[in-house]
Amino acid sequence: MAFDFDQWIDRRHSDSLKWHKYGDRDVLPLWVADTDFRSPECIVEAIKKRADHGVFGYGATPSGLIDITVSRLAQRYNWAIQPDCIVMLPGVVSGLNLSVRAFTESGQRTVAPTPIYPPFRAAAKLVEREQTHLPLRLQDDRWVIDLDADLMQGNERLLMLCNPQNPGGTVYRRAELEAQLAFAQQHDLIVCSDEIHCDLILSPDAHHIPFAALSEDAAQRSITLISPSKTFNIAGLGASMAIIPNPELRRRFKQVREGIVPGVDILAFVAAEAAWREGDEWLAAQLGYLRANRDWLVTQVNALPELQINTPEATYLGWIDASQLDVASPALYFEKHGLGFSPGRDFGDDNFVRFNFGCTRATLEQAVTRLQQAVIARR
Repeated sequence: MAFDFDQWIDRRHSDSLKWHKYGDRDVLPLWVADTDFRSPECIVEAIKKRADHGVFGYGATPSGLIDITVSRLAQRYNWAIQPDCIVMLPGVVSGLNLSVRAFTESGQRTVAPTPIYPPFRAAAKLVEREQTHLPLRLQDDRWVIDLDADLMQGNERLLMLCNPQNPGGTVYRRAELEAQLAFAQQHDLIVCSDEIHCDLILSPDAHHIPFAALSEDAAQRSITLISPSKTFNIAGLGASMAIIPNPELRRRFKQVREGIVPGVDILAFVAAEAAWREGDEWLAAQLGYLRANRDWLVTQVNALPELQINTPEATYLGWIDASQLDVASPALYFEKHGLGFSPGRDFGDDNFVRFNFGCTRATLEQAVTRLQQAVIARR
């Protein structure tokens, strides 16, 4: 079956947060992590069928969604879980916040690599937890965690990982994950692993390995956050999961969410099950399209001496080093030239911007032209 990822869908006057941000200004939105692609038809049809029922009362988690989750994790990632390990959530970000609140107390710290997806930082700040930032180092075109950095203070309790890494696009290899596990064991840390981008692997030599699948010890100290939302462009529906094999950790997690975090929308349940049950052919086509976008973008950016980008192994996000551009804020500078990037400051390094290349090739080409013009204007 052919899928048309070049199809332009006008989102400017829809309910799109991404396209609303700049209003009527001539700024291409390349920031928040949703794509401009139409979701696969299996999802659209499943939602239509459920809507035709006409009754939208409180919904229970469909057993079919639990079953497909268990089988998918086993088949794709060789990770065997029990159904009762799954805790449904309306979003991965709520899982990050619940983990901080459930597994740290006042005076205890979280640990997170930096740069990192902004909610990792915000989750600690919102409950006044200090955060130890382990630096990411660029090695052989891959952002990896410097676990040897002498930064630990002894009161850390929760290690917050992101694999594939956002914004750097690294897919951690088994040896790297085992080093992270050894680090957690050494410092007696619970681990929250955000693996929302696990299906968006672009490099053929990279394969996603869930942190919890490393060993029984890894499983028993971990909370794994997953969702089909980024993969199938259904983030606005919000069906996500925390997988928590340890019964005591699961109990504490559920206790903290009680009365605060709502259940999952019934249409989100429908979309998630359809995505994971029937969407793999569409996903394979999307990966090919994103891979071509990535390769072209990396070539074009690295042809500009003032900019540098590594080749992300996963996601549809490019992490661009603009430190040689010599501007106070790269994000604000590029915005004045019609490019709406995510500011690196939000991730922990204001010398960078994050470029969402999950868009049509025509949009990407227009964005790169503007990027080139912005750089030339600074010379």
